[in-house]
Amino acid sequence: MSTEEEIENLKFPIGEFEIPEQVSVENIRNYIDEVARLPQALIEEVEHLDQDQLQMVYRPEGWNIRQLVHHIADSHMSAFMRFKWALTEDEPTIKAFNEKGFAELADSKFTPVTLSLGFLKALHAKWIILLENMSTEDFERTFIHPESGFRYSLKQSLANYAWHGKHHLEHIIELKKRKGWD
Repeated sequence: MSTEEEIENLKFPIGEFEIPEQVSVENIRNYIDEVARLPQALIEEVEHLDQDQLQMVYRPEGWNIRQLVHHIADSHMSAFMRFKWALTEDEPTIKAFNEKGFAELADSKFTPVTLSLGFLKALHAKWIILLENMSTEDFERTFIHPESGFRYSLKQSLANYAWHGKHHLEHIIELKKRKGWD
């Protein structure tokens, strides 16, 4: 395997996200379950890591574990708001955010991961209540991403965030395996 392929595997350990063309009610239920499981799975993977381990990057030029945990919290907070906007406005253009810039801010570089883990637990609890009370029609509602102009349905967005959580969780799991921290 070439170095380029190795980096790509480190970047996307579960593969890149592909927007599903068809999303069934069963798919939606599975995505909701994945979103619901994420906070506890993250807690279990990082709660016993020491400060040096939290500073380890999962790939060259990647974020460290601390930044990954805070990034997930930032990203999923944004996702929750995107859902609320799409449910209360007619096809809103959502606000994008500078993920790399956010990861370099003090709250991502120095804050204990326990704050974002607790935040994710509370945020996901609220998000799950929202998701479980949405109708099939609600999942068809859309928002527009300002950078791409792409119109995302909420069911596509849910698929994306279910993938997103697993994607970053796998970064942590794979790094722990490579370092022998299991």
